[in-house]
Amino acid sequence: MEGNTVSADRRRLFLASFLMLFVELVLIRWLGAHVAYLSFFSNFVLLGSFLGIGIGFLAVNRSDWFRWAPMWLGALIFLSAVFPVTIDRRGSSSLIFFGSFQARGLPIWISLPIVFAAVAATMAATAQGVARLFQRFPPLEAYRLDVLGSIAGIGGFATLSLIGAPPIVWGAVIVALFILLLGPSLRIGHTVAIGLLLAAFGMEALAGTVVWSPYYRISWTQTGDGTIVDVNGIPHQTVTTTEARRVADPTYFLPYERAVEPPRRVLVIGAGTGTDVAIALAEGAQHVDAVEIDPELYELGRRVNPERPYEDPRVRVIIDDGRAFLERSDDRYDLILLALTDSLTLVSGQSSLRLESYLFTREAMEVARDHLTPDGVFAMYNYYRSAWLADRLANTLDEVYGHPPCFDSARRIGYLALLTIARDASSVSCAEVWAPTAGPPVAPATDDHPFVYLRESTIPSLYLVTIALILVASALAVRVISGPFRAMRSSLDLFFMGAAFLLLETKSVVQFALLFGTTWFVNALVFAGILLAVLLAIEVAKRTQPNPVILYGVLAVTIAIAFIVPESALLQLAVVPRFLVAVAIAFGPVFCANLVFAERFETVERPTVAFGANLLGAMIGGTLEYASLVIGYRDLLIVAALLYALAFLSGRRNLVGRSTVGTRVAVRL
Repeated sequence: MEGNTVSADRRRLFLASFLMLFVELVLIRWLGAHVAYLSFFSNFVLLGSFLGIGIGFLAVNRSDWFRWAPMWLGALIFLSAVFPVTIDRRGSSSLIFFGSFQARGLPIWISLPIVFAAVAATMAATAQGVARLFQRFPPLEAYRLDVLGSIAGIGGFATLSLIGAPPIVWGAVIVALFILLLGPSLRIGHTVAIGLLLAAFGMEALAGTVVWSPYYRISWTQTGDGTIVDVNGIPHQTVTTTEARRVADPTYFLPYERAVEPPRRVLVIGAGTGTDVAIALAEGAQHVDAVEIDPELYELGRRVNPERPYEDPRVRVIIDDGRAFLERSDDRYDLILLALTDSLTLVSGQSSLRLESYLFTREAMEVARDHLTPDGVFAMYNYYRSAWLADRLANTLDEVYGHPPCFDSARRIGYLALLTIARDASSVSCAEVWAPTAGPPVAPATDDHPFVYLRESTIPSLYLVTIALILVASALAVRVISGPFRAMRSSLDLFFMGAAFLLLETKSVVQFALLFGTTWFVNALVFAGILLAVLLAIEVAKRTQPNPVILYGVLAVTIAIAFIVPESALLQLAVVPRFLVAVAIAFGPVFCANLVFAERFETVERPTVAFGANLLGAMIGGTLEYASLVIGYRDLLIVAALLYALAFLSGRRNLVGRSTVGTRVAVRL
């Protein structure tokens, strides 16, 4: 009988961990699509999740919160669907990163606190259910089950993204797990909450003009002028005929006029719904490679574009990240066009990196230049809306090609600007050559600091205020829920480990995004790889008893190697060796960090408190990630190393082997 109970608890802990990770991913996707402000606050939902999970573990012995989790989640999902925050298409404000914009819905100072508090409450209730099951096992076994459940959660959500499953399927998975875990304790309130949850997700399923891609909630509207496409509540593209586009805005056709030799082989990066592909065909291109990162935007264009450019035999479609395609391709082109490559979304909830960030760096421009034929032309256009941004990109081209580009702008429509350049200046015919108009141009963005929309290497004041408010609110919440902070004093080193490990995760995400593309699939593989490294560390910790001081030393060496080896060196490798070396460099510190944590966690007296402290540290690490806006991503490793040094100093009295302690507790990171 006891064995059956233990087996049942194992299954429940696995399912509860699956649910917790799955709900976190759903909240990141759903809220990011319905609250437009979250497109500009990279890890806001993630910070709320870390706070909630940490509080849930700290409150493991309080009254049952888990029974409230479906109600909080149902209300949050439903209200965000009924009262979304979208961008007003009629507004003239900037939509670019760190810019202002005209929104419809609750103002930012109301929306963000509500979202943060609601996410934290939902995840706290869910996490307490995990924590109650967690403490029924020896901590190492509990954590092993937790990690297995988390891996399954990531795998499940990634699979649903791969097959294009709509949110109603996400809801069905969540509802089924709540029913299994709550069992006989289900009440009428749960039924209402489940109804709200399925109603919100069901509205998406019933809307015939809404589809979810791995990156966006895509909606479209048919008008007399064409098809208007919005993503995550933000205006994105308009699908119309080539002739209608020529009349409305001839700027789209200027790259072909600027090229002295008519382009025959054309590469369009950011092909979207096919407008630029149709223009290339109309201008006489004999072959067009159309690169689009979002498969659903391509499918939408294939269906609604009146000229059916994607069905033309001269067109080859590549669903991939533009920079990754260039890094892997050996083809040469007469024209390479960056067409409105402004994604308005982020790679993940854990970095300030946008899908297009690595297309605008100096290194990316050099790669594109190397794919041009001798007379080939490079062109890029967008609604830059700020003269300094157009100057920055023009200056980047000037540095890469050794002479200034052609500059065409239509300031009447949101500062639409076209930059055109070639290896040989005589290969382009300029009406106007670029010269700075907004003072000395800002230095080019780089692969280490790819924040092209950030004018100065600083954290915007709005972000600083928001982070400060988050930290104050979090400190108050933890104090109210868990009592005096001195209760976690013995876990201070675990707190620092959590902060440091979050930075290691962030560095891994952005490194793989650069090396293999900013696609959702690469991102999912990175997080799955991190959890597999954690699981491997658990298995090693179960079978060995390494000296903790030596482990810290090995960790320091792996971080130093990751810091010393530049990504540019890895980009020179072929794909397979690049992958193998990248895995070793990125996951080496992750594995060692987990071993360090394992040896320390073996000695804790209150594992759930220690785990809560570790997660709260991860939340602090999430705020420190914004330091990358100032120092770049590479130097985040220095911050992580300093945090591990603080962990070593604050926990040095606990640096004893398990053979000395004589107790086997467990591991958690």
